[in-house]
Amino acid sequence: MPLFLDQTILLYILLIVSAISIILGFWVIRLELKVRRFTFGKNGKSLEETLVYLKEEHARMAQFRDDMEQYLKGVERRLSSSVRSIETIRFNPFNENSGTQSFATALADEHGNGLILSSIYARERTSVFAKPISKFTSSYELTAEEKDTLMRVQESLSNEKYND
Repeated sequence: MPLFLDQTILLYILLIVSAISIILGFWVIRLELKVRRFTFGKNGKSLEETLVYLKEEHARMAQFRDDMEQYLKGVERRLSSSVRSIETIRFNPFNENSGTQSFATALADEHGNGLILSSIYARERTSVFAKPISKFTSSYELTAEEKDTLMRVQESLSNEKYND
């Protein structure tokens, strides 16, 4: 009887080893097909060249991204000091029938720095005034129209910030 048990155990072991071998064989075939599909039309040398090319291209793209970030930082610096809002109010200072030939125009960057140009039109002459502004205020006295224009510029810029 012990001989029979040894043969049965050996048979089971042989079946298990055969099943494992068949499974491993299918697995190797499957991996081989995947490798062939991956390297289709390529040999080892051209595949290596492709990987080196991709690595170099990645490095070039990283350098390009860094260059673009620096460029955009410079653009942001220049843009913050450029004129971002212009508002004009036309008015009639003397309440005559001459129309609204007078005006006040404010030009400001995003920090409220710039100037206000005003023109007062009268039949005999026209006067033009320029007043600097810093942080939405001026060291010179502003007329009601100039203040209104400056307020519109400030509102325009604050609305622009909320829309960004």
